[in-house]
Amino acid sequence: MTRPFPLVPLSPQEARSAGPAPEAPLADAPDSENDWPDRGQVRSSLFVFMPSTARPEPITVLGLDCTAQTLDDALTPPLRRLLDDADVVCAPGRLLEQVPEPTGRMLRRIPLTLPLEPLLQRLANLRSAGAQVLVLSGGDPLFFGIGATMTRQLGAEAVRVVPAASSLQAACARLALPWHKVICLSLHGRDDLAPLNAAAGRGAPLCILTDARMTPDVIARHLLDRGVDWFTAHVFERMGAEDESRLTLSLAEAVSARFGPACVLILVPSAPVRRPRLGIDDAELATDGCFTRKPVRAAALSLLAIGPRHAVWDIGAGSGAVALEAAALAHEGRVIAVERDPGRAIGIQENRRRFGAATVEVCLGRAPDCLRDLPEPQRIFIGGGLSGADGAALLAAACGRLTPGGRLVASCVLLESVQLCREGLQKRGWPLEIMQIQASEARPLGRDAHLAALNPVFLLAARKPGGRETQEAKE
Repeated sequence: MTRPFPLVPLSPQEARSAGPAPEAPLADAPDSENDWPDRGQVRSSLFVFMPSTARPEPITVLGLDCTAQTLDDALTPPLRRLLDDADVVCAPGRLLEQVPEPTGRMLRRIPLTLPLEPLLQRLANLRSAGAQVLVLSGGDPLFFGIGATMTRQLGAEAVRVVPAASSLQAACARLALPWHKVICLSLHGRDDLAPLNAAAGRGAPLCILTDARMTPDVIARHLLDRGVDWFTAHVFERMGAEDESRLTLSLAEAVSARFGPACVLILVPSAPVRRPRLGIDDAELATDGCFTRKPVRAAALSLLAIGPRHAVWDIGAGSGAVALEAAALAHEGRVIAVERDPGRAIGIQENRRRFGAATVEVCLGRAPDCLRDLPEPQRIFIGGGLSGADGAALLAAACGRLTPGGRLVASCVLLESVQLCREGLQKRGWPLEIMQIQASEARPLGRDAHLAALNPVFLLAARKPGGRETQEAKE
């Protein structure tokens, strides 16, 4: 026998203030005399559901062992009691088909489908009406699962999570790999590879959940393109099934393999990790001679005050030397090297590979046109492009995209460029700092050495008014 869901009538005034009535939460349930009214009846009704108890029971999100062959195998006696007590069960289709029909009462079955927002509202309405709602999920519902979404949208007090071992734990168990230091990422249904780029240089194992588009071979190719070649890949497919597959490959081998739509990828460091660093020697760079010298880089980076999670633009990047050293500081952010010359852009990619600077992205294009589609920066370094016909437009575009509170540093060799930047920044009312970097380096002369002066460079540094840097960005 079903539990009664009391209906409380509204006065006409309350009905008008309440707005449109919600859609019937169980419109797809079988017709019966005890069933919910259809959508049209609900929309025209002056009744709303009120809790049958002062404090309704939370929705239970039950994680199931991801290695179990069937629902019956995954249910221990305590978990089976949760299923037996449920009035409503929400689960993916393959699990919902395995839920047994209870004896002597009706069980509501709701497929777990996208989009989640209307589904979660439907479950919340049922909970408020006094129903015991059970959601079935594979593994740990709080590990990139529906439990986190439900808690965020419905509130922690409305959700009770009963976890099982996650796919991460199951994969690490097969490898005898302690998982408390593993960095977990999900690329399932995601396009942004920035978290993967940042995690690749931390020297820790990575657990990556994949999908039909972001397959292990695509991920391996992306990492190798950025010089990240120090991982061994362990790929698990159909985990828990009789035909479960496990492969151990180098990243180069993974590139030429083919994988299914849902894998667990464990990347374990098997070689020394390379990282970009401050003070890169000029001789270490692949360059055509166009690069910012080490003393200028040191001063410019000091003026930029880059934080770990900042997004940094290096405009007119040349060899990408500033971008590489900026990546050593923004090691959890992203650095975009903007270069219009194709040959130099290839050189930046080579330097990125040499230093394993996965967080450095290369944008081939002419500023300012190519800047409009780049992610909003907290720091901008302009190393070239100010002396051309587009100099003023480039500066204006950079100033416009810089976030409030962000910092901009321009490197100028020509006095015309200095004047352009000085006038442009002062006109905007930005606090401005100007310095000249004059350095010399020792060169052989006979049996001794002499100091040869490098070309003097002006640095103009300004902070965009407004905004306040978060503590997270400063740490």
